Amino acid sequence: MKAIKYLMVATLQLALAGIIFMPLTGGTASPYQKYKNGPPSDENFFPIGVWLQNPSRAEEYKAIGINFYIGLWNGPTEKQLADLKKSGMKVICEQDEVGLKHLDDPIIIGWMHNDEPDNAQPTGKGYGPPIPPKKIIDDYYKIRKNDESRPVVLNLGQGVAWDNYIGRGVRRNHPEDYPEYIKGCDIVSFDIYPATHSSKEVAGNLWYVAQGVQRLVDWSKGEKIVWNCIECTQISNPNRKPTPEEVRSEVWMSIIHHSRGIIYFVHQWQPRFIEAGLLTDKEMANAVKNINSQIHELAPVLNSADVDNVVTVDYVPQDAPVAVLTKRYKGNLYILSVAMRKVTTKAVFKIKPEISGTVEALYEGRNIQIKSGTFEDSFVPYGVHLYRIKE
Repeated sequence: MKAIKYLMVATLQLALAGIIFMPLTGGTASPYQKYKNGPPSDENFFPIGVWLQNPSRAEEYKAIGINFYIGLWNGPTEKQLADLKKSGMKVICEQDEVGLKHLDDPIIIGWMHNDEPDNAQPTGKGYGPPIPPKKIIDDYYKIRKNDESRPVVLNLGQGVAWDNYIGRGVRRNHPEDYPEYIKGCDIVSFDIYPATHSSKEVAGNLWYVAQGVQRLVDWSKGEKIVWNCIECTQISNPNRKPTPEEVRSEVWMSIIHHSRGIIYFVHQWQPRFIEAGLLTDKEMANAVKNINSQIHELAPVLNSADVDNVVTVDYVPQDAPVAVLTKRYKGNLYILSVAMRKVTTKAVFKIKPEISGTVEALYEGRNIQIKSGTFEDSFVPYGVHLYRIKE
């Protein structure tokens, strides 16, 4: 058993380094094409959502690049849907009585389960076990029976990325539950917030975000669309909030590990509750706007097919991997890369067949020479570089 566990850990580490082939790679056909009333299947659409926010703020969120809402407090209600329609903001919500009256309403692009059924559930006198996967699967088929024209989204908790999460109660350290949960959805998401985390095991280790995404990709065996949540406020930590650089790192390591959609968690709980915590933090709101702008600009690239066996990367130190995702779009080769550890890293990229010329570091205003198919670059801790090479 120890040998098997070691092999699994080693395999995951290599996958996080971008070395092992990862399933559910991007393709030319949108995964949303089969849903008549689902998310847009246009190549220019990359889902960027915000979790459980008041529809009255939809215009403010559109202004920073958000293109859908997910979750409506005690809803959907008629007023919530009417407010979203005014701004043209799409929504994924629960399939309640109001939702069922809007089966022909294009503002709704998906249905969702209750949040984090994999966590221990409150009983009023403490916490009981998580909701069994079978219940999620049964509910999924009930939702689909009412409406097959929209995908069903399941958001899971941090146990996806962190086996030792105490919040799973009696199912702590039981990752085998997750392939079963995944059977109860079309789009699977999860959340873990390492920048503001209270556990020393997770705090500051941004790579847990990528680890969760990678696990969902592997567990779903290419059959489900994978999204994930990103922190951008201090949430429950009154002494720590993520930096703009950390948010950018989490977003791009998610995409590089084949997340097909980003959801921002924007609430602040401590030291005081602010529902739209992101919007009150002008520095972070501007940073998120810039991140989203880059994603929207690169959406056709991100939605294109992966290019395998063209780019490899060596890095120093060797326990600080650099993960890469390679795309080709309209005569350009794109290399998306992120340092996976909190150390300064040097990376050597090798391209086959060998080419010479220059590589453009997007959004950085600099070029790097390619010599005999090789170029080098340095990464700050958890640094991100997005490269483009004209072929």
